[in-house]
Amino acid sequence: MTLVPSSPTCAERVTAAYRRIAETDRPEIWISLREESDVLAEAHALDARVAAGFAGGSGDTGGELPLAGTLVAVKDNIDVAGLPTTAACPAYGYTPDVSAPAVRRLVEAGAIVLGKTNLDQFATGLVGTRSPHGPVRNALRPEKISGGSSSGSAVAVALGITDIALGTDTAGSGRVPAALNGIVGIKPTLGLVPTTGVVPAARSYDAVTVFARTLTEAQRAVTLMTGPDEADPRCRAWPDGVRLSAPPCPRVALPRDEDLAPLSPRARAAFHTAVERLEDAGAETAVIDVGPLLEAAKLLYDGALVAERYAAVGDFIADDPSAADPTVAGIILAAASLPAHALVTDLERLDGYRTTARRILSGFDALLLPTTTEHPDIAAVRADPVALNARLGTYTNFVNLLDLAAVAVPAGEADGSPFGVSVITRAFEDQAAIDIAALLTAEQAPVPWPGNGVDVAVFGAHLRGQPLNHQLTDAGARYRGEIRTAPAYRLTALHTTPPKPGLLRVSPPDGAEITGERWTLSPAALGHFLAALPAPMFLGRVELADRTWAVGFHTDPASAAAGTDITAHGSWPAYLATLTDV
Repeated sequence: MTLVPSSPTCAERVTAAYRRIAETDRPEIWISLREESDVLAEAHALDARVAAGFAGGSGDTGGELPLAGTLVAVKDNIDVAGLPTTAACPAYGYTPDVSAPAVRRLVEAGAIVLGKTNLDQFATGLVGTRSPHGPVRNALRPEKISGGSSSGSAVAVALGITDIALGTDTAGSGRVPAALNGIVGIKPTLGLVPTTGVVPAARSYDAVTVFARTLTEAQRAVTLMTGPDEADPRCRAWPDGVRLSAPPCPRVALPRDEDLAPLSPRARAAFHTAVERLEDAGAETAVIDVGPLLEAAKLLYDGALVAERYAAVGDFIADDPSAADPTVAGIILAAASLPAHALVTDLERLDGYRTTARRILSGFDALLLPTTTEHPDIAAVRADPVALNARLGTYTNFVNLLDLAAVAVPAGEADGSPFGVSVITRAFEDQAAIDIAALLTAEQAPVPWPGNGVDVAVFGAHLRGQPLNHQLTDAGARYRGEIRTAPAYRLTALHTTPPKPGLLRVSPPDGAEITGERWTLSPAALGHFLAALPAPMFLGRVELADRTWAVGFHTDPASAAAGTDITAHGSWPAYLATLTDV
């Protein structure tokens, strides 16, 4: 008999993490690191709760403690109760009494915070070097930058110290460090994860992000973090018609060769390899002109929108410029002289770019781009801190400005460093971005995000491979697997065009188990289905073999009696196979 090794306890995972912190010897990752004894006490309490019967470490979001023992690092512009928040500026520091909702929701799910991580001061930068605590070295190539501004968080994950880490992203800070350290970064639609308890960089375009080594881990965390918060006026709810899946053969837009001009030849080759991997997985691709998107990106720093950064912390820096990093202070204080009419003009330009983005992305499920342009040495950034930083945001700066979602995933190597790509989608199509990114990482989280869909049982023309299945996939429905009904149904071939079966509930002695499929779709999509459903079909509850229920297609007794009983075949495809055989 082979014994399956048990999972490590929460306390064992904490001990291993602090051992890893000592082994890696990267003190620059942390601005504040909790005492190991305090974290162990918290871990032992979690172990006791798990032993008492709470769900833990299950890999889904349904248990009381779905993240039991998951270790988290938190960027030091996000509040953690009892730990100082400094945004990498000690003079700015304060100690919050409550955690940001994003942190609190993870902790309530069983996650354990180890400490607060280093960043480009006030989240202003993509390099990870603009901090009084020193530059955060890259996890794999210490002479190179880690990327920023969420530098410490990304490296904590990449070095295997924590399972996940929280960052923020205004211009790419949750994606560039992911690319340069070979990990995953999810940048959700603005407003899905509350920014309450986050030191703003540019409040209108800030997002809380997640780093992880796998797409599954990142999605699990961001799903738990999502949800409204009364204190955040910018929070947004999922629309009723949200798509819960990418289609089986997603259409992915690609940049032109000239749009890839900032890349080295090897980086271009790595990007094309990622494209080929998507195509091999079934994606359809087409080249578009992304020039307008790249132009929109320049508004974030080269236009009047930088006034948002002054609104966030400008007065503090103006009172004592010496307290801030010189490069950061220069960027933020320069916005003080911007006239109001310039901001209004740039906001109008941004509206135009958003309209253009909707037009050029119409008909596509996503856009694939390199996450960043290059991987400079720390010394090179010190010598030219502004121009290099600006180049790193070439493919990221526009995303939040244009209200898009993005998932950054590893895509091989280029020039000796990790290379990454980003899957970019329209707002609220985050799950489609994750699904398409999963074609590159060869993984897929089983639970869709959001989790507010309705399960529908289908038994005929809407099954995969059948003529009406596109009605489900066009609505963003998500395939959840094969199902069987309770032994209380008959299946009838109806006289319809296209041919379809009718499901009829009968007394158990006269019924049988019928095989079908479970799909999950949004409430609005279900409403559209119901409104367009032709007679003699109707929607009702279907009892499944596992004694659960789902919404499903039924037919009325008269129509069933007029059709051909095919119950003995057990499923619609099995019946159709007999017709083909004839």
